[in-house]
Amino acid sequence: MAPVGINFGSATSGAGFDVSSTVSAIVANLKSVEAPWQNQITSLKAEDTAFTSIGSDLSTLSTSLQALTDFQGVMASKLGSSSNTSILSLSSAGGTAVAGSHSIVVSRLAQTSSYYTDPIIAGDTLTGGLTVQIGNGAGTTIPVVVGQSDTIATFAAAINAADIGVKASIITDSQGSRVSLVSQTSGSSGQLTVTGTLTDATTSAAVGLNHGPPGQNALLNVDGVDIDSASNTVSTAIPGVTFQLLSANPTAIVQVQIANDNGSVTSAFSSFVAAYNTVAKDLTTQEGGAQPLYGNPIVSQLQSALSLALTSGVASGGIGNLAQLGISVNLDGTLTLNTAALDSTLNANYSDVVGFLQNTGGFGQSLRSTLDTLGNQSPTAALTLALAANSAQEKGLNTTITKQDTLIATQQTSLTNELNAANQILQAIPQQLNEIDQLYNAITGYNPNSRG
Repeated sequence: MAPVGINFGSATSGAGFDVSSTVSAIVANLKSVEAPWQNQITSLKAEDTAFTSIGSDLSTLSTSLQALTDFQGVMASKLGSSSNTSILSLSSAGGTAVAGSHSIVVSRLAQTSSYYTDPIIAGDTLTGGLTVQIGNGAGTTIPVVVGQSDTIATFAAAINAADIGVKASIITDSQGSRVSLVSQTSGSSGQLTVTGTLTDATTSAAVGLNHGPPGQNALLNVDGVDIDSASNTVSTAIPGVTFQLLSANPTAIVQVQIANDNGSVTSAFSSFVAAYNTVAKDLTTQEGGAQPLYGNPIVSQLQSALSLALTSGVASGGIGNLAQLGISVNLDGTLTLNTAALDSTLNANYSDVVGFLQNTGGFGQSLRSTLDTLGNQSPTAALTLALAANSAQEKGLNTTITKQDTLIATQQTSLTNELNAANQILQAIPQQLNEIDQLYNAITGYNPNSRG
């Protein structure tokens, strides 16, 4: 601490001294002991900022890797195409689909069974009823309820309300209105049989009942295997693939091509490499002397763990290292992706690339485990522990500073009281000297004002 002086001029002047500024100078001198602690807290907080930033970038890296290691991620994505989209249109190719070519011949489309009535005037009333049977099931009779607005519209509503697997609707044209009955089950199992009698009570004319398209299954041949389907949407012929039958042509062979989505996979690898390089540059930057983590062992710990993880993992078939995926390691620890080399490997050995990334003990799963031990997303990860250690130090330093401030406040109060008392004494000296002079004069008879 530096010494603090008190300037009060002549002792007999009665001027005293400035207690407030004197106490402030002494307090500032006492608080100077806190400067190293404050500096240490500032350094720790700078480390916290760096740790948090690196942790965020490690989290981004983990997310980019997950896109490649997730069983339902980009590696499971498939592309599909049809050589004749007027006959067959591809709807989707899921993760269970296998890349390859399939030959399909569509001989017949699936149909949904239907019936319809002869036209009648929309406002005429009906009598009678219909019995509807679906496939081999029991028939259900729907009567016209006479006297309760028994029009063609209310009869159709009654059929729908019965919920028997048939959809009734009104079709109107220049000839009048018809009741259309359509099976809610496509294919041969939804074949309708409709019997009964309807009469136009207004004209006393019988209302004819007409058979629309019969219910039938689609017939197709997939890679030499004859298949039937109750629906024109087929999802069981090729594993993981759904396609739509649009027209029948027994003489036309449609080629369905299922391919791996190399473009999306390459994009995912590019994101992974970019995220990895961000982390690598974060760590390299901290090696500079002015950086908050310069000399901190956590930097070399992270660098070593990531470097080791790049060469870890059990091989999958013909794929055993990143170089085979077109990924090389640069001298500064960053990665470079050769997209052409990656595409070539994906075309030649896609399943082994998937295994290299997703098999237990493979590169992808091994790197995921490593990242879990490094970032700040897990309570036991390296950065989480480093942040916790800093937090404990900061808490301890703040506690010490608080105690020091409390002690200084107590000393400040005491100093203020003592110096105020001393100042009062100094300010009272002229008065005391004057009293002594007066006493002396009274005893000696000396009169300083007389002239002799």
